[in-house]
Amino acid sequence: MKLLLDTHTFLWALSEPNRLSKKQITAMEDPTNKVYVSSISITEIAIKASLGKLELSFDPIDAAERSGFEMLDFSAKDALLLKDLPFHHRDPFDRMLITQAISRKLIFVTQDSLMDPYDCRTLR
Repeated sequence: MKLLLDTHTFLWALSEPNRLSKKQITAMEDPTNKVYVSSISITEIAIKASLGKLELSFDPIDAAERSGFEMLDFSAKDALLLKDLPFHHRDPFDRMLITQAISRKLIFVTQDSLMDPYDCRTLR
């Protein structure tokens, strides 16, 4: 399977894995699966840290790579798909992540039930 981690899922995997479901942990630890962290999540983390909404004591890119996760860049093609994405969810970061998951046929690993109406497989 190919998995895309939501930003909170990525952060929890690094610092609070007990907040993840057993299904999520099993899928993320399965060596036959590819686990991706989006450049959008890195952007969201950096912005929240700069605003004082998130305490960041580590380099998230380095942490992702050390955890065996692969970085996934947000492309112009991904961005263009936002124009047709229904507004079930208003958060721009989440909208970009779900667009990435849909366009690349990835399973979106999230706890956010607002992602359910989208045409994308999720893992909660």
